[in-house]
Amino acid sequence: MQEALQFTPQVAPSSIANILWLVPAVPMAAAGVIALLKQPRRRLAASLAIGSLGISLLVALAAFGHVLAGWMSGHAVRETVNFTWLQFASSNVDLGWVLDPLSAVMLVMVTFVGLLIFIYSTGYMAHDENFTRFFCFLSLFAGAMLGVVIANSLLLLFMCWELVGLTSYLLIGFWYQKPSAAAAAKKAFLTTRIGDIFFLLGIVWLFAQTGTLLFYNNGAGSMEPSALGGLLATPAAIGLSAATAIALLIFAGAAGKSGQMPLHVWLPDAMEGPTPVSALIHAATMVAAGVYLVARVFPLMQVGAPATGTTTALTVVTWVGASTAVFAALIAVAQNDIKRILAYSTVSQLGYMMAGLAMGGVAVGMFHLITHAFFKALLFMGAGSVIHGCHEEQDIRKMGGLQTDMRITFATYGIGMLALSGFPLLFSGFWSKDGILEAASHWSVAKAPFYMLVFGALLTAFYMTRQMSYVFFGKWRGHGHAHESPRVMTIPLAILAFFAIALGVIGTPAWPWFRSFLTDKPAEIGWVGFNEPGLVALMLTSTLVVFVGLGLGWILYGNRSPKADEADVLEKAMPPIWRVLHERLYVDELYGVTVIAFYAWWAKVADWLDRRVWGGMVSAITGLFELLAKFNRFFDTNWVDGTFDKGCEELSAGGGLVARVQSGRVQTYLRLLALAVVVLAAILIWSSPR
Repeated sequence: MQEALQFTPQVAPSSIANILWLVPAVPMAAAGVIALLKQPRRRLAASLAIGSLGISLLVALAAFGHVLAGWMSGHAVRETVNFTWLQFASSNVDLGWVLDPLSAVMLVMVTFVGLLIFIYSTGYMAHDENFTRFFCFLSLFAGAMLGVVIANSLLLLFMCWELVGLTSYLLIGFWYQKPSAAAAAKKAFLTTRIGDIFFLLGIVWLFAQTGTLLFYNNGAGSMEPSALGGLLATPAAIGLSAATAIALLIFAGAAGKSGQMPLHVWLPDAMEGPTPVSALIHAATMVAAGVYLVARVFPLMQVGAPATGTTTALTVVTWVGASTAVFAALIAVAQNDIKRILAYSTVSQLGYMMAGLAMGGVAVGMFHLITHAFFKALLFMGAGSVIHGCHEEQDIRKMGGLQTDMRITFATYGIGMLALSGFPLLFSGFWSKDGILEAASHWSVAKAPFYMLVFGALLTAFYMTRQMSYVFFGKWRGHGHAHESPRVMTIPLAILAFFAIALGVIGTPAWPWFRSFLTDKPAEIGWVGFNEPGLVALMLTSTLVVFVGLGLGWILYGNRSPKADEADVLEKAMPPIWRVLHERLYVDELYGVTVIAFYAWWAKVADWLDRRVWGGMVSAITGLFELLAKFNRFFDTNWVDGTFDKGCEELSAGGGLVARVQSGRVQTYLRLLALAVVVLAAILIWSSPR
């Protein structure tokens, strides 16, 4: 079951922890500089992007070495650098970053795989007119994901999380002149925002309950026992504690980013972007963010669980993950686009990771994330090499026989295919997948997820054999002549192929180094690990399942050379089922007649309300004020102005009369004086007593 990590109290962050912010900051700064370059500065743009991520890789390796040295000396490392960002009265909003085994492993994976994808992109995008803009977006994308990884604050993580969403929109819709690419970008952006709304609610709720969004803060963080105990004791609704409710809200955000049902619909369409983007999204960055988020908040997910039990939140994660794994694998069986098959494979494998986290703990789910990053990046970049060599063709029915024309791509792609299928012993995917199956076999709640994941493993081996047979075996069914890709594309493939095999070594029962590193336990080398009850039987079962999937795929597709327009074997055998799977189980259509139809209807209602009700009210108020304006103008013109004008006229007339009197002639003044004397005398005589 899940194993908690034990860390010694932090005294002061090390020098490497203090400069950890450089890992995301350098690619982001490079993106800002590239944004100012003119399009012809292609070489400089690529150099800045690759160089910046290379610097990030060096810092990440130094950080990993620091954590590894602490682990080897018996002192688990968790160092945080926190600072106050905003202050409201007595409340602070703190941000910070964290260096621990989880972030150290992820930093190395993201920077290393990302660097190979960047190098590969210089060949794949060599003739694109927007080459400079592409590397600007790519650098920002990598920097945002690295920000997610180092964040010690849920708020800082959410900021970088939204940057990941923005850059994925820009990259999926990079060829925006294609309507399908523009639509896919909008679909990805809007679908993931649905999950992000719930994520944001969880963030606000967590802050309201704990007063902090820092994960770790010397015992005062939101993922530390004191805060978790308070959340567990606080009731929410329908019998859930605040801890469970917040965990489920955060998981909704993770489900959106990592393509879990029912928010998976954006991920297969993300292939509309350039293939390096698909490799980066499906392997090292965006989809990994959701799984990493669940791993980072795992203490919240696990709080209150009995020693050998589970929690409501982890149970939900398990069922969603297992259902997604089978659901997407079924759809992948009936797809014909080489990238779409891999896209649904990614959705399926993300389901495995979620289920592994929930049933086996952080180390189990994260090991599959790391191995998957390498062999899925290899497969997508291999698919890009195939598309490049086949003159931009993506339909596997129009390929064939590429094993002779594209030998390096064939060999490396075959390694990636076997790693994904979980071919026994030799490939990393076998060990990481079996770790999940082992955890599922011991899950105390139900056995159904175990059988679902086993069935998903069989389907994976089957549809990948189908794809390999269509693409690399048989006869060439396309137009023109296929050719191998340049070295700048094939060398990264060879490096990834090596790690697709070699990474399995650190996760075998004989040397469970990865699990030991993440859980702060010594990694002992020996065969005693195979003595765990039921492990050998499970490995034999897993091996049998993989061979059955590979065998069925080879029997149905391996010895055939179908024509480009010929129906698939399964399509001939079971047309109704094939049609349903080919149409992706009609999930998009279901959304179209329900959610989208509702919002379309509501948009019409809102338009009617705007035009008829709110617009009518505005028109009525406007008419009233126009009437008041007319009355005011009448009153002003006829009363105020009239009275004022009449007074002015009388004053002017009086002034004219006075002006006549004040003529300046002495004779006139004497006459007026004499008249005044006469009048005064008359008044005095009249008023004197008699």
